[in-house]
Amino acid sequence: MIVLAADIGGTTSRLALVELDAARPRIIDRASAPSRRLASLGALARKFLDGKRAPARACFAVAGPVTNGAVKTTNLPWVIDSRALATEIGIPGMTLINDFAAIGEALPFLVSDDLEPLQHGVRDPTGPIALIGAGTGLGQGFLFHDGDRYRVRDSEGGHATFASSTEREWRVHSFLEKRVGPVSWERVLSGSGLVAVYECLSGTSSDEEPAAISRRGLAGTDPIAVETLDLFAAVYGAQAGNLALTVLATGGVYIAGGIAPKLRAKLRDGTFMAAFRSKGELAPFLARVPVHVIVCPDAALFGAAAVAQRG
Repeated sequence: MIVLAADIGGTTSRLALVELDAARPRIIDRASAPSRRLASLGALARKFLDGKRAPARACFAVAGPVTNGAVKTTNLPWVIDSRALATEIGIPGMTLINDFAAIGEALPFLVSDDLEPLQHGVRDPTGPIALIGAGTGLGQGFLFHDGDRYRVRDSEGGHATFASSTEREWRVHSFLEKRVGPVSWERVLSGSGLVAVYECLSGTSSDEEPAAISRRGLAGTDPIAVETLDLFAAVYGAQAGNLALTVLATGGVYIAGGIAPKLRAKLRDGTFMAAFRSKGELAPFLARVPVHVIVCPDAALFGAAAVAQRG
């Protein structure tokens, strides 16, 4: 079976025709575009499908809470309705899911090369699984085993209130609070959050891309960028540990999103895992939780394709 899968992020929207007859989904055609430059998702899909035979089923994974087949995107000015989108692009079997639900649906297809371990731990094969990932925003989700298979649940925990645990993190909290009001975890753990941390620590405004700050921090050529990555990794690890405790993630924690694969060297240096495990009497529990970075760029497309196949 061939289906249309889409991963609609705050920065980039990606579409693919995916074949699902093998053990691992196979992408046979793809396209992408900057999300903020799009007139609509329907226009992007019609352009992609022009001259092709449209499949009968599709699934779009979108950043935002999906309710009754519709979603108001978190980091884009869009309201997407699955019924209207199905009519617009001529695919009757249309499903909308949260982008981190798609990551959860992709886990069965991932192999060792798709994952980079930060902590091997001891995995419970039917234990709860936590998902977290910083990119344009901060996605979260989790999976529970029902005795037959894992069921995916999305979450908007990235918008929960940020809790600082050091004087330096409190400085960042105060800086952001003056700028945006209530401070969520996403305000720190995102591309724009990384820039905001740099601005706070440097005392200057910056119009740089997060990637430029990250490159200097990883290379060690900019002390403020180095400090920025230290704080970012520590906050990231702390919130990943919070989520692991919230769902008792004995099945593991998987880190997705666009930032983690680019900061693998930083995430491996111990800063992330030290903050992850720094939970007092629960530290021994967290020391046994497997933690992996998802480095497969097509994970959300795989998950969306699997949902499309099920209809």
